[in-house]
Amino acid sequence: MLDMGMTDKQFNLFLRFLQNALEEIKTEENTDMKDKKIDKLMDDIQKSIED
Repeated sequence: MLDMGMTDKQFNLFLRFLQNALEEIKTEENTDMKDKKIDKLMDDIQKSIED
């Protein structure tokens, strides 16, 4: 099966999404909520890797 890669623009978009998510998490004051957001982000990244 042929593996398709990302274009530079798609990769930049992914990095922008990641940066925005991390900025949002950084501003979270509640430690439990911060941990939940980090877990969700890690889960989303893992799902993207598996696709």
